[in-house]
Amino acid sequence: MSTPAGIALTVEGLSVRFGGVVALDGVDLEVRIGSRHGVLGPNGSGKTTLFNAISGLNKPSAGTIALLGMDVTSVSSHARARMGLARTFQITSLFPSLTVHENVAMSARVFNGSDRGFWRPSTRQQDANTIAGEMLERLGLSHLSGRPLRAIGYGEQRQLEIAVALATGPSVLLLDEPTAGLSSAETMGLTRLVRAMPGELTVLIIEHDLGVIFELTDHLTVLQNGKRIADGPSAAIREDPIVRAVYFGR
Repeated sequence: MSTPAGIALTVEGLSVRFGGVVALDGVDLEVRIGSRHGVLGPNGSGKTTLFNAISGLNKPSAGTIALLGMDVTSVSSHARARMGLARTFQITSLFPSLTVHENVAMSARVFNGSDRGFWRPSTRQQDANTIAGEMLERLGLSHLSGRPLRAIGYGEQRQLEIAVALATGPSVLLLDEPTAGLSSAETMGLTRLVRAMPGELTVLIIEHDLGVIFELTDHLTVLQNGKRIADGPSAAIREDPIVRAVYFGR
């Protein structure tokens, strides 16, 4: 498969079947480098299956996936992470016995030595503790650094999950329902965090809060029953009559 210049992620004809159940049916997706691309759809539409396939957790029944121009359809999830893909849902579970700093440092230690990441320190030789400290400062979480995980709130843990993902130095970040279970204030805080991410970082996001996804994204793909039913600029998708009928109920 060929990938046009400026494209971070390409999915072509992607199908995923679980026995007789078709979870994804010939889905196409193209995510530009540096974009904020959202995936919408009602429950059971295939959003999480799409993320699982992109991140290497589900093997496609058909179709191809390319990351930064490289075919990764048959590549392991760990190898995809090494190639620049991170996912909040996929990152190793946070360790409640460790501090906030130690959780981020552990992630940075695994991927230390890579200089591809947009938020990585410029010197490759800096150790994981330095990377963790700089990451927490850039995300506005340095005040939590020394606290054990069990001592911080759920909303702060969701932000920490993003810090752990970013500590791997990704080029493409998948955010799976980042505001699920958050209060209004926590949702606002996490939205600000995502907005503050560098423009070069490509973000693909599934989000149930319509206000959040329309605020954060510039492009949307809409799924229904495993098929893509709409794709385009977020403003146009918001007014699409098919999307309104299927997703918004009017």
